[in-house]
Amino acid sequence: MKTFCIIWPIASYLAGSIPFGLIFAKIKGVDLTGHGSGNIGATNVARVMGKGMGLMTLLADFIKGLLPVLILRFLCGGDLSLSISLALTGFSAVLGHCYSVFLGFRGGKGVATSAGVFLGICPQALGVAAAAFLAVVKVTGFVSAGSLLAAVVLPVGIHFFCPSGQMEAMASAVAAIVWWKHRGNMARLLRGQERGWRKA
Repeated sequence: MKTFCIIWPIASYLAGSIPFGLIFAKIKGVDLTGHGSGNIGATNVARVMGKGMGLMTLLADFIKGLLPVLILRFLCGGDLSLSISLALTGFSAVLGHCYSVFLGFRGGKGVATSAGVFLGICPQALGVAAAAFLAVVKVTGFVSAGSLLAAVVLPVGIHFFCPSGQMEAMASAVAAIVWWKHRGNMARLLRGQERGWRKA
């Protein structure tokens, strides 16, 4: 069982690498990379194919972050290396989504998958980050701005609600990836050229 707990992050990476948005679009005969922003995440799917397909993608990307964490906690709950394995498992799921082995190490921006991971690790921290996300999107209309703030809030929430050096480091690493993947959005926000959700 200990060996399983150690190698489980590899399975988590592979699960995270499944490009559900791209798969759903191809089923409908749409090449998602050539439409909208070209991103494979739920926001672009919703813009290109409608909010129903966007919601399906959101849920699928969310679940591929949540399930690996829940499975590890269920099967390895008493293992001494759980904290490290759990941090690596969560990080690997996000890494897989953002740098999918099935897409030549390209991928989405990691927000929905990160939300699934942190629901399984620290629901309180996720709740605070989700509140920040919704508030910013409601006020500005920009999903990207909400995602950026939520990424910053998550490590802080982990520190206060689920203090653990490994988890705080993992949350910070996830936040760094989310910000890096949103660098184009940040540039457009600064130029006033970002496409808001209300215009989708």
